[in-house]
Amino acid sequence: MSQRKTLEERIADRQAARPPLKEGKDFEHGPAKFVFFFLIAFVVGLHLVGLVILMLLGLH
Repeated sequence: MSQRKTLEERIADRQAARPPLKEGKDFEHGPAKFVFFFLIAFVVGLHLVGLVILMLLGLH
């Protein structure tokens, strides 16, 4: 009877088969990269909009 490997063993095998990450080249998790850059752009955009509103109101 062949027994399947546990989930942890399958994950370890898959990670061992991957090539090593290149320093500064790879972002380990694609969706995390998207969320990170989206949040940075969102915060910068909010600051710019806030600055424009304050300038229009003469409160700068």
